[in-house]
Amino acid sequence: MDRARRDRDTEGRARSARPRDGLGRPLPYGAPGVERQPEGVERSPGESLREAQRLLDAGLPFHAHEVLEDAWKACGEAGREPERELWRGLAQLAVGLTHAARGNAVGGARLLLRGADRIGPYGGEDGSPGPYGIDVGGLAAWARGLAGRLRGGADGPEGADPGVDPETGPEAVAGVDPVAEAPRLTGRQPGR
Repeated sequence: MDRARRDRDTEGRARSARPRDGLGRPLPYGAPGVERQPEGVERSPGESLREAQRLLDAGLPFHAHEVLEDAWKACGEAGREPERELWRGLAQLAVGLTHAARGNAVGGARLLLRGADRIGPYGGEDGSPGPYGIDVGGLAAWARGLAGRLRGGADGPEGADPGVDPETGPEAVAGVDPVAEAPRLTGRQPGR
């Protein structure tokens, strides 16, 4: 059997060399694409938040997800194991926005809700910011609100409007504008 060779990175790990668009979708080889975020970059928590916010503001939530995923994976090595789930949840929020922008309403809503649940325990009960000034309460509210809109106005993962087909409804086809929907990771969400 003749198998096609897989693209590999410099360490020999499988990694597609295909260019990607701004939402991380693969493009044909040779097509112009958006430069990918390098994997495994060590950043301080503040640097991770600033870089992820820059990418979110530019409409590149897939790339922001990669930065936040690096922060999540680095927690164990950096002795920050207690905050690992916070970073994992932030990465899920960014990839949830990615799926929503791609037109995948069902997957986007699920990831947004999963991320909101994961970051929730890190917020102050009085609405004060979480670690590193992260607006945990505001981000969770933003994620739940966007997930509700994606699910046809329902509030939870099981509460989708039975009259709206999430696979073919207008939200699934059109997607959302990732720049207009970009949340603030630190400080307060607009309108809060």
